[in-house]
Amino acid sequence: MEAFDHSHFVNTFPFSFPFPIPSTATITTNTSITTNPSWMDSRIWSRLPQRLVDRVIAFLPPPAFFRARSVCKRWYSLLFSHTFLQMYLHINHKSYYFIFFKQKPQNPKTTTTTTILKTTNTTHTPTDNMVPHEGYLLDPKTLSWNRFVFPLIPPGFSPTCSSGGLICWVSDEAGSKGLLLSNPLFPSLVTPLPSTLRPRLFPSIGLTISNSSIDVMVAGDDLISPYAVKNLTTESFHIDVGGFYSIWGTTSSLPRLCSLESGKMVYVQNNNSPGKFYCMNYSPFSVLGYDMVRNEWSKIQAPMRRFLRSPSLVESKGKLVLIAAVEKSKLNVPRSLRMWGLQNCGTTWVEIERMPQQLYVQFAELEGGRGFTCVGNGEFVVVMIVGGSAEKALLFDFSKKRWVWIPPCPYLGGGGASGSGGELNGFAYDPRLATPVTGLLDQLTTLNPF
Repeated sequence: MEAFDHSHFVNTFPFSFPFPIPSTATITTNTSITTNPSWMDSRIWSRLPQRLVDRVIAFLPPPAFFRARSVCKRWYSLLFSHTFLQMYLHINHKSYYFIFFKQKPQNPKTTTTTTILKTTNTTHTPTDNMVPHEGYLLDPKTLSWNRFVFPLIPPGFSPTCSSGGLICWVSDEAGSKGLLLSNPLFPSLVTPLPSTLRPRLFPSIGLTISNSSIDVMVAGDDLISPYAVKNLTTESFHIDVGGFYSIWGTTSSLPRLCSLESGKMVYVQNNNSPGKFYCMNYSPFSVLGYDMVRNEWSKIQAPMRRFLRSPSLVESKGKLVLIAAVEKSKLNVPRSLRMWGLQNCGTTWVEIERMPQQLYVQFAELEGGRGFTCVGNGEFVVVMIVGGSAEKALLFDFSKKRWVWIPPCPYLGGGGASGSGGELNGFAYDPRLATPVTGLLDQLTTLNPF
């Protein structure tokens, strides 16, 4: 089964190669070089060791890898080869992609001034059971789109976060939350997690998956009665290759008067400090951080918190970045979209980027005060207008310091999400052919059925 729909993929080379470009004189005087170049002689390339060929294939990005599988039966079977996957896992892949999903209708109780990723669609019509979930992969380097299908994800589940090549799905029903992990490259593989202990409505969920461990955190929206929720507790799930596992142990309480309206968690880890989960806190704006090692929450004051609009948190190369529009009542400071990076001290923000004023005027006109969401991965950040379509999104490249409009997703009616009954909700995504740590969940199920 092919995981990618290639109808709109831009054919690009996944690596740089010094192709010889003959001059005009060479073309006219020595045509044998251009018509049958020796560096493409099949008598030479056909003798390459298979292990070397497999290693070259392992470096291909996923879209190119799945196209290459159509060359021959052996290349097609590499996806199921234990030897090839072991070699693939030893290669340090750094793929920066984004995956988007059609967002369900918002909770009518929530306000429109902030980005709400929650749903109240707990009833499902017969057509819901017939239409599988779809995801749309964006390659920020080529600005090309691919489509994923999730046929085994049951109705009543929504995508909530991504890590380690896996997408985490959470049940929409109020109560103890069920979670599913799935790899978009293998839509037939779905791994369930045990249900949470406490009943919740629309909690914030964080996920981090490494080569040796899985950590999931569920925070807030405790269902204290059928008519009320409060942000009170945090539950965590952990399993690692060392044999230690903790099934939804209740950890430290959330800070008083916290408001986790966005539902998004960002995991940040660098070489100098242990990893932390971060989320936006509203009314007033601040940033909440959860240290998994110390099992405690902390609050960080947001920069210019009185003048922010639509703040979002993203991770960029091991640093936490806050992105928001800045609007002061007085015009001594121009309105703009700015980015701040959290310094190593953990309390100080430094402005690292600002959208050009001419571009911001155009962006603000399209946005119309509806707000926007942001998602980051590596050196790229995507800014999407709430209530708009995929064609109303900007991509920023930190390395090139360049802003560019993202082309519309061709798989959405009307050229964007608004034409197909909803807007897009996105996550950072790192495509992986294999995530071996998920095998621990199968062992845990055998020892302790969920």
